[in-house]
Amino acid sequence: MSACVPTRTTDPSRAQHVHPPHSPPPTEPRRFRIAGADVSASIAVFLIALPLSLGIALATGAPLQAGLVAAAVGGLVAGRLGGSPLQVSGPAAGLTVVTADLIHRYGWRTTCAITVLAGLAQLALGCLRVARTALAVSPAIVHGMLAGIGVTIAVAQLRIVLGGTPQSAVLDNLRALPAQLAGLHPAAVSVSALTLTLLLLWPRIPGRAGRLLRKLPAALVAVAGATVTASLAGLTLPKVDLPSWSSHALAGLPEGPAVGLVAAVLTTTLVCSVQSLLGAVAVDKLVAGRPGLSARVGRSRLDRELLGQGAANIVSGSLGGLPVAGVAVRSSSNVRAGAVSRNSTMLHGVLVVVAALLMVPILELIPLSSLATLVMAVGIQMVSLHHIRTVTRHREVLVYAVTTLGVVLLGVLEGVSLGIAVAVAVALHRLTRTRITHDEKEGVHHVHVRGQLTFLAVPRLSRSLHLVPQGTHAVVELDGSFMDHATYEALQDWQKTHTAQGGSVELTGRRAGIRIGEPGSAADHPAGDTNAGAASGTAGCRCSPWTPWRNHQCDGPQSTAAPASDGQPGAAGASGVPSGHELARGISAFQRHTAPLVRGELARLAREGQRPSQLFLTCADSRLVTSMITSSGPGDLFVVRNVGNLVPLPGQESGDDSVAAAIEYAVEVLQVRSITVCGHSGCGAMQALLNAEPEGAQTPLTRWLRHGLPSLQRMSEGSRPWARLALRTPADAVEQLCLTNVVQQLEHLRAHESVTRALREGALELHGMYFHVGEAQAYLLTGADGDDVFDHVRAADLSA
Repeated sequence: MSACVPTRTTDPSRAQHVHPPHSPPPTEPRRFRIAGADVSASIAVFLIALPLSLGIALATGAPLQAGLVAAAVGGLVAGRLGGSPLQVSGPAAGLTVVTADLIHRYGWRTTCAITVLAGLAQLALGCLRVARTALAVSPAIVHGMLAGIGVTIAVAQLRIVLGGTPQSAVLDNLRALPAQLAGLHPAAVSVSALTLTLLLLWPRIPGRAGRLLRKLPAALVAVAGATVTASLAGLTLPKVDLPSWSSHALAGLPEGPAVGLVAAVLTTTLVCSVQSLLGAVAVDKLVAGRPGLSARVGRSRLDRELLGQGAANIVSGSLGGLPVAGVAVRSSSNVRAGAVSRNSTMLHGVLVVVAALLMVPILELIPLSSLATLVMAVGIQMVSLHHIRTVTRHREVLVYAVTTLGVVLLGVLEGVSLGIAVAVAVALHRLTRTRITHDEKEGVHHVHVRGQLTFLAVPRLSRSLHLVPQGTHAVVELDGSFMDHATYEALQDWQKTHTAQGGSVELTGRRAGIRIGEPGSAADHPAGDTNAGAASGTAGCRCSPWTPWRNHQCDGPQSTAAPASDGQPGAAGASGVPSGHELARGISAFQRHTAPLVRGELARLAREGQRPSQLFLTCADSRLVTSMITSSGPGDLFVVRNVGNLVPLPGQESGDDSVAAAIEYAVEVLQVRSITVCGHSGCGAMQALLNAEPEGAQTPLTRWLRHGLPSLQRMSEGSRPWARLALRTPADAVEQLCLTNVVQQLEHLRAHESVTRALREGALELHGMYFHVGEAQAYLLTGADGDDVFDHVRAADLSA
């Protein structure tokens, strides 16, 4: 043993711990730690939750301690057991109307029992894993429900703001407003006005001081400011009254009609579950906006969240608290305050417990009118203009309006039921609504069908089809996604009859497919799968000529040959479809779908002539769609394409006058303001340059590629820095040559007389561009001082 290693005497009395072989070494017990970010976030959430919890309890008519109980249980139980670590649960404004109605009907102790039963129902739903199903409810219904609840809350709290006592029904509160306005309570109105002013102005304080002050929540500042003002002014107002915790009412056995109790449990379960699940999804979106946090926190587990909310409601109801649900305001504040784990949610619950036990004298100074103003503002915010615009854009404003009015006038469960009924009716109406038109153009009769073809549309379809005279050519355009058996047979019978009488029929749709009546077709095909072009020699092919950004590829016997890059020999007919048919079908699709959209613009360009803003010189590679990668349209680009995006030097022996002529025409006649040379990844011309043999056979391709030899020489010299990408090194020698070639061709471009003159006059700009096909990523040449760097296009570049 080395002398550097201390020896130790063996104590025979000491127990020997034998470590089993092949087992992991013992680890030290893990200590519980709370991140500093969680501590600061919990304090921010606590400062928001405290006044809101009291205000919501006041709005429901429950004991004010019930709001504190629900906030503490929501933080500790739902925060620990829920599936959304950063969602903060507690008494929610969305449950105010439901809870107030339950207290009015059944009393407080039975309401607590209903909360417990609703928690048990949530546990059952969580065990059945139906959380994702709950999200299938139309957003228009959910937002309409919340808007209706918000209107009810705002109207009821307005009575307290004005110094009165709210009624249970919205219409009763509205009818009582004129009399209350005639006998205002100046003190209550003054405190409410101060609270509302602070709520509105605090987030809008400008400057550096405003950034510091806004760290305090507006709700806390508004209530605290009103409380201090009322105390200093000696105003006589109803204030928070927190009885001793020893007299706090707990849950009792439910009393009342069974049907009513079941409906109450279902309503509470529905609102709690939907609001919590939607809140969890919203928190996921906020987390995704914070880099690095999503990997640490992960996505919400909705079924576990439902279980956690159920457990929280059982505990809250048993302890005499309000129903618990995920709260959007507190959750978003938690994420924005920097929370990184569920510890922030739980710590906020601990702070609520501490406040409920130690801060009672301070809380009892808060005027009720200030809390009512705070809750009224929350209710008004629940009627979101953004949501109204969204449902209007999606043509669901009727569902939204019916749900909102139903909740306001009838109740939450009744309003949601009405909303669901209207949503189903609207969906059925859209499914069965089919628009069929007939017109005649240049001797061809067009029957255009928009919508789904079901048996309900057969009479109208038959009437339109029989408007087509015998012996004429007819085009039936099926612009839908479904055709049932009855419509299929009606269309097939008419086609056979019309063809037998000497006419011709062309059936078209969104996708090319089989002809109605040809062998192998069947009913209930998607309506878009009917196209006469498929029958003309392309047996079995049901692909369209061009689907969005995807080339026509079939699995026919001729499709084994791979397409070639530019500059490389390849096999033709890779699609397995005769090129004539493919071309004809593509032209036919353009005439039907695209030509009507661009005809007006092309007519204007035909009258006024072309005025492109830039010359775009790029490779002939079929994968480069210039209009797509530059977001340009007809008349924007003057495009020159050749193998390798080469610009031959002017006056060179055996030069290429076609490129020089295009450059001269673009600069002198069209007066373009910029010229772009665009290379791309995987360029076959650059690959051919690298692999070329010095004494190889002279073909048109090799003679053309000699204009790229200066690029190859520039790369091999090493005297100048290589062109490079900003974020990574070139993948291989081919990519390096592609980048170098763009820089070299720009130098060739400057040698042309017309370009030199325009550059000298400041009338022209030159740009280098590189497009990586596999990444669908464009890079612009941004280097200076001899450092040629291709970088992404950034927002700053666009605003400059």
